[in-house]
Amino acid sequence: MEKAEDSTSTNSIRLKQEISLLHGVCLIVGNMIGSGIFLSPKGVLFYTGSFGLSLVVWAIGGVFSVFGALCYAELGTTIRKSGASYAYILESFGGFLAFIRLWTSLIIVEPACQAVIALTFSTYVVQPFYPNCTAPYPAVRLIAALIIALLTFVNCMKVKWGAILQVISTVAKVLALIVIIVAGIVVLAEGKTENFSDSFKDSKLNPGDMALALYAALYSYSGWDTLNFITEEIKNPERNLPLSIAISMPIVTVIYLLTNVAYYTVMNVQTVLDSEAVAVTFADSVLGFARWLIPLSVAISCYGGLNSSIIAASRLFFVGSREGHLPNFLSMIHVKRYTPIPALLFNGGMALLFLCERDVFRLINYFSFNYWLFIGLSIGSLIYLRIKAPEMPRPVKLNLFFPIVYCLCSVFLVVVPLYSDFLNTLVGILVALSGVPFYFICVYLPPSSRPAFLGEMLDMLSLYTQKLCFCCVADQDLDNPPEGEKTE
Repeated sequence: MEKAEDSTSTNSIRLKQEISLLHGVCLIVGNMIGSGIFLSPKGVLFYTGSFGLSLVVWAIGGVFSVFGALCYAELGTTIRKSGASYAYILESFGGFLAFIRLWTSLIIVEPACQAVIALTFSTYVVQPFYPNCTAPYPAVRLIAALIIALLTFVNCMKVKWGAILQVISTVAKVLALIVIIVAGIVVLAEGKTENFSDSFKDSKLNPGDMALALYAALYSYSGWDTLNFITEEIKNPERNLPLSIAISMPIVTVIYLLTNVAYYTVMNVQTVLDSEAVAVTFADSVLGFARWLIPLSVAISCYGGLNSSIIAASRLFFVGSREGHLPNFLSMIHVKRYTPIPALLFNGGMALLFLCERDVFRLINYFSFNYWLFIGLSIGSLIYLRIKAPEMPRPVKLNLFFPIVYCLCSVFLVVVPLYSDFLNTLVGILVALSGVPFYFICVYLPPSSRPAFLGEMLDMLSLYTQKLCFCCVADQDLDNPPEGEKTE
């Protein structure tokens, strides 16, 4: 949408580079280790049918995510814009596909994902007070809304506040998972191995179930692209972006595999499938009086994952607005705090709307199709740019084997569910297609051909946003940051 010039803004206002290597590692690990590892084991096991095949799927998900993260390391250091896949698709394939990517994130992918994490957080917080029954629906939704509002406020105040909170929550959740892993290893060392005898019995090998099992596992691994959403806020991104990815991915993959081994050591297949909260069932069986630690650790884990997701999503909307694909007010940042307050508030409002959906797994299936479609397309942009613009400087340069394999796997994840989960996939397709008329009216048409009331309304909204949030439009010169912010 057309940007109105703001005569009161200064050209030097821009996002500050405050994300260090430690913050980067914690943001990636914190976003990946969110609600997924406490939610997805049941889904993966349901679609695979056996412990053995489910562990294979978890391992495949880890390798697949490593391939994607490596490709994003090259893309993030080649195209030094925040926005991750949106920025890469825009650079490679133009405005239309980038807008549809942004539209699906706006309408379903980001808010639905945050709603899932917030609901998991609130369920584990409330459930201990209702040990013999289901937690009340209003209480769960109210606490989920409160945590979304709280973390939105924290990130509005200062970029570094959110990053510091992320470090604390990441350390806490990793330690909690280590407790689960150690407890499982102790039980395994005591000779409880019967759950792993004939571990591939009853495996479901049809492609449809395998794709849905991968959806569930990859939901847990999602988040490896977190730093690519905030590239402009990373200190020395050519070094710290790929290094953060290289440190984070092996840590998360190993933790996930060992956590599932611990679950499967203590619980049989039916127990896992019958459990509403796998980690709590595990704790009740093994940790005794210390079992209360697990709901607490799950809450901390979800808190960290939600915080990372809010940071990433708000930056995506911020970059989309700056490129003219969303209203101008979303590209504004606070003149003193250097945070994209309007984008953060908009993202928080959208996430609150999705709290009305009762079925968490339906939310996951809704956004998975669009998520993997555009992740695959963004990895395809790496191959395209290698051919179209071989002279571009690439601080990190991969063998083309990695993006080609990733793109082929993405095709599998997108196409197969059209057969095995048609209804939810159809919802994803319709959401993507619904963005076409908005692109035509608000982006493709010249400003003189757009409805007059639309421009007037957006101008008024931008003016009031500037006044209420004390914001102005950010500087777009990414290659020449202010002197004090270049490299630390």
